[in-house]
Amino acid sequence: MTKIIRLDSKDNVAVALSCLVASELVVCEGDMIEVKDPVAGMHKIAVVSISKGEAIVKYGQVIGFARENIGIGQHVHDHNCLVGSVDKDYAPCSKAQETTLVPAAQQATFLGYRRPNGKVGTRNFIGIMTTVNCSATVARYIAAAFSGENAMNDFADVDGVVALTHETGCGMRAEGEGYETLRRTFEGYFRHPNFGGIILVGLGCETMQVHRLLEECGLQQSQTFVSYNIQEAGGTRTAITRGVDIVRELLPKVNQVKRSVCALDELTVAVQCGGSDAFSGITANPALGIAVDSVVRHGGSAIYSETPEIYGAEHLLTQRARSPEIAEKLLERIRWWEEYTRRNGFELNNNPSPGNKQGGLSTILEKSLGAQAKGGSTVLTDVVEYAQPICTKGLVFMDSPGFDPVSVTGQVASGANIVCFTTGRGSAFGFKPVPSIKLSSNSAIYEHMREDIDINCGTILDGLESLEEVGDRIFQTIIDTASGTQSKSELLGYGDSEFNPWKIGAVV
Repeated sequence: MTKIIRLDSKDNVAVALSCLVASELVVCEGDMIEVKDPVAGMHKIAVVSISKGEAIVKYGQVIGFARENIGIGQHVHDHNCLVGSVDKDYAPCSKAQETTLVPAAQQATFLGYRRPNGKVGTRNFIGIMTTVNCSATVARYIAAAFSGENAMNDFADVDGVVALTHETGCGMRAEGEGYETLRRTFEGYFRHPNFGGIILVGLGCETMQVHRLLEECGLQQSQTFVSYNIQEAGGTRTAITRGVDIVRELLPKVNQVKRSVCALDELTVAVQCGGSDAFSGITANPALGIAVDSVVRHGGSAIYSETPEIYGAEHLLTQRARSPEIAEKLLERIRWWEEYTRRNGFELNNNPSPGNKQGGLSTILEKSLGAQAKGGSTVLTDVVEYAQPICTKGLVFMDSPGFDPVSVTGQVASGANIVCFTTGRGSAFGFKPVPSIKLSSNSAIYEHMREDIDINCGTILDGLESLEEVGDRIFQTIIDTASGTQSKSELLGYGDSEFNPWKIGAVV
């Protein structure tokens, strides 16, 4: 049985597919290697001698440098691998090949909720949103009034009433980068097609004023969008009662909207990874990338994000940029992050999390190179700021932190109506009002967390399926989920707590 795998002919390390013991003999491309140290599954083993200071190469790319001399058969991890300066070939547009779309008559379809503005939702929620943390309790009580076992029996086409609360909206500047980022986030949700109706609840004295917000977003009160302040309503109890009454009026209206056949060009997939391991870049991420390519070929879009987690692999995206200007937009965001982390006493090239390390990832470069595979292979059509609406079809990069709830919040605000989330260590995640599909990188975690994970990509390493077969299975699951099939996270009730707008700037 194959016990180690070398991913690229340039690599000087291989990945252990299972635990290796000292003195064990393993085969790598016809050569017999004696294991010198115990090596956990998913971790790296040197397949050639690596001198101190020499580059450690995986995926055909530099992932770090040797702290000391490393002999053939030795375990390679953060004890003997460190991050250093890497020369990258940005070569803007050098690998950008325009995607050939599937003919319109042959493009896939899904069953979605078409809204009056022409946009299409994959779910049909009523949202209770807040301008400020101070109105969170009122919003939660309004939603709770419709959470009983039989509360929605008469409204089969409404997916639920969800309160999206947060911790900001006041104690911030009333202008500038932080304010504008939060405003964009709100606007993206107000206009999101997965909402059939929205109530916006403020306190009344916060920085993020309801009336100003609506004016800046170009929105007005309507039959499906209602806003008010707790102070104007007369206090907590009256504000809750008012909200409950409004939801009761909204429910029959929202329930009238039915699913209809929609072209796949109305689908926008957010791709994420969390709790990654060394298998993520070998199975789940590239398989998701194949599915993303299929979505794009069928006219749809994908939003790839988490800027700190492309650090070290950004050149692979600039090479795929449609224009030099798009490549420069990505590099500008990298420079912004370098400055942002520097002024906050943090390093952008920090090592991965403890869970990532246990899963065999030694450096942020290694993690980034594995993560970028989930963006597929099509041309990069644009780079947008956090929560900025996407205006181009195809693969778009949205700037965001690597913290999954914050990143997905921005992706949904930018227009994503379905989320695909890869994990190696296991992840508990959902995101109302958008369905979230979880994909495991290995069969062990799939079996261990079967109730949480929708698709097992570990079958690739098990020799049961090819990358292409799993990619096709993910693509079909995306279509089925967009059409109404509930994901595992939806069945478990996840998604009420993950709304988390990016907070930039001082809190005073």
